[in-house]
Amino acid sequence: MWVLDKYIINIKLSIINMEKIYAKIIEEIKKYFKENNIMRAVIGLSGGIDSSVNALLTSNAIGKENIDCIFMPTEFTSKSSKNNSYELCKNLSIVLSEFDITKIFNIYLETLAKKFIIKGINVPEENLQARIRANLLMYVANKKNALVIATGNRSEILTGYCTLYGDTVGAIAPIGSLYKTEVYELAEWINKNKGDLIPESVIRKAPSAELNRNQKDEEELLPYKILDPILGLYVDEGKSKEEIVTAGFKEKDIEKTINLIKSTYFKRIKLPVIIEIK
Repeated sequence: MWVLDKYIINIKLSIINMEKIYAKIIEEIKKYFKENNIMRAVIGLSGGIDSSVNALLTSNAIGKENIDCIFMPTEFTSKSSKNNSYELCKNLSIVLSEFDITKIFNIYLETLAKKFIIKGINVPEENLQARIRANLLMYVANKKNALVIATGNRSEILTGYCTLYGDTVGAIAPIGSLYKTEVYELAEWINKNKGDLIPESVIRKAPSAELNRNQKDEEELLPYKILDPILGLYVDEGKSKEEIVTAGFKEKDIEKTINLIKSTYFKRIKLPVIIEIK
């Protein structure tokens, strides 16, 4: 089943093993593509864990020959991200296309600078990069009668750590019910049980949107080992702030998390379909 009200998904992944999660996601991807009478997918690869796991799951669901992976670097993209993307596609036997969007991004900035004062790269400029990538992914999907895979995880979705009409673009979000820490667990399980398909450098890489220099997800949010349990207690178990403090978490971290959830509702009601896992 697919959930429209993503922000109220109630999942208990702790009682579901990774083998069942893996099988469930692949089954639902197959079903979704079949019901839409489309059997081709387009995925934007970043060199990070989320897009890598999505590429692998989608490839296993509809076939590697039906996947178009697109890598879209800018000046903020690290060399390791490029290497990771190419290594993953080699492991999965998928051809990777690369479109450098630096020139497109600069043209946007030059155009906007005629009306707005632009001082460095801040949130509007970061979001602009994500939306340029979304445009290219949708173009390729239209050209090839394909569906775009949204690569976001549950941690990003609940906290709004994503760009509306940017990296949230797509028809279905296969790992949207998995917290970031669970995405890593799934990747480790896949490598152990299906062969070392996800490069170890992807798993070791510090999470980063790479929309700015030296950007780190966990510096802008919280370390995922702290964030994910707070999200689970607050959203999945309905615990109050006071109860979460009693569980051993800092009040400032809880308040930050709750504020992120409450201030980004407008994003969650516009997201792609998420595969529900119970």
